[in-house]
Amino acid sequence: MPLPPPDERTLRAVGARRPASGGPSTEEIVRTLRALAKESPALVAVFDAGAIAGERHLLSAWAHLGRAHSRGERRLRDRGAEFALYVAGDDQLPRALAKVGVSPTTDRFVVVAEKPLDPVALRARFGLEDDPGAYPRAPDEATLERLGITAEERAALPRSSWEGLVLERVALVDLSAGRGTAEKS
Repeated sequence: MPLPPPDERTLRAVGARRPASGGPSTEEIVRTLRALAKESPALVAVFDAGAIAGERHLLSAWAHLGRAHSRGERRLRDRGAEFALYVAGDDQLPRALAKVGVSPTTDRFVVVAEKPLDPVALRARFGLEDDPGAYPRAPDEATLERLGITAEERAALPRSSWEGLVLERVALVDLSAGRGTAEKS
């Protein structure tokens, strides 16, 4: 199924990198995320670009999150943290953040935002620079390994089907949810 044109998407993302002068620190990125969450109900997230397997990966995670919320299923109070669960294909936040979150060693990022927020403007607010090579990009061995997809799983499919392995992991998060789950922190 083809993706909707970028101008018709409610969720948009851009690639970014730390400026040559260094910074922002991981703590500064987290502070900015928290401030944005207080300013707007629109979802904003920042991920390590090495963990993102292209546009369908993010759009599928966002769609699964929306469907879970429409069924009244919430795992966490913070929607951005729930989004990270789907992006990581993991049902535990610490493991999910270890897979897709930013760290002091992250040098390339994906800044994600729901309309009406603009990820380009947010990239600047985070103190990051443009990096179109960071996103979108096709999944590679390192990305799949990071998401917990083993060499054996990759070997079972042609490289052109690796995106499907990532989308399957995203979908499995729904199956691990208990129906009518209560909020956790």
